[in-house]
Amino acid sequence: MHEPAHPSPQPDAPRDADRLLPEPRLLSGVYGLVLASALAAALDSPDEQTSPGSDALWVLLTALAAAAAHGYAHVLSHRMSAQPGGLTAGVRAMLAEWPVVAAAVPTIVLLLIAVPDWWTEADAVEVALVVNTLILAGWGMWTARRAGRTWPASLRAGAGDMLIGLVIIGANAVIK
Repeated sequence: MHEPAHPSPQPDAPRDADRLLPEPRLLSGVYGLVLASALAAALDSPDEQTSPGSDALWVLLTALAAAAAHGYAHVLSHRMSAQPGGLTAGVRAMLAEWPVVAAAVPTIVLLLIAVPDWWTEADAVEVALVVNTLILAGWGMWTARRAGRTWPASLRAGAGDMLIGLVIIGANAVIK
């Protein structure tokens, strides 16, 4: 009898396609970093009195609101609220967006370091933008590697993500 060259995978065996998809946590983290960077840059205005503590609070509240809104959008798009246990599934979907908030933490911490005048708010924002840009590059490379890409392709992906941070840094320099 003829044997197939590649036997069918077992029903519960993980598929290669599942392994190659980017992790939602990383995607949410990129979103959170871009959100925190853009907001910190926008809140740091040279024409107003500095308030890094207030800016840190705004970054945190905005990240929380964005995570909740993104989770709620998943609820609406999947119509979880119409299914039994919709409330529980909805809360789980919103809590699954924790990487958006976690990605904002470096920005928040750097702004809070400026509260006791250890450095200026402008310095804190500049450092946060550079740190976030480097994290974007690292996450871009890591996501590509996890998706099975080669090192050159992963480096290009990291550079592409880093470009987002560089655009924010450039916009911050031009607008101010």
